[in-house]
Amino acid sequence: MFSRHPIVSAMTLAYLAVVAWLTLTPSSTGLESGILGRLAGLLARYPETEWFTFMRLEFIANVAMFVPFGVFFILLFGRRRWWLAILVGVLMTLGIEGIQQFIPSRVPDIRDLAANSLGTTVGALLALTLTMTSTRARRDGGKRVSA
Repeated sequence: MFSRHPIVSAMTLAYLAVVAWLTLTPSSTGLESGILGRLAGLLARYPETEWFTFMRLEFIANVAMFVPFGVFFILLFGRRRWWLAILVGVLMTLGIEGIQQFIPSRVPDIRDLAANSLGTTVGALLALTLTMTSTRARRDGGKRVSA
């Protein structure tokens, strides 16, 4: 894997380090006073966007954080193992949530499991979609077939 895809492997390791830092270190401030909390406060000022609460923004952020996991997994291990990307993403999230119960100021949450799993699934589907044409081209030997 590392020798076949060194750049994607390095990007994946960097991404996993950031995820570990975001999820496995004590938070220095309350979540609602961070960027998402400030954004939720800003959106709450307007009637059109007041439904965008902190909890909804946090859910979306957790989905977005795990989309790259699904993409990287498919790029590194191949399209045939798409289901394994989702399984590993769920297991990784279970591990993160389990460890968080021992970290000060962290609270395990079933919504994080759902959001991270959804993000991994979206990422895997995105990678499957984006790699579909290159897979067809390799399978067809690069030949164009006219209809």
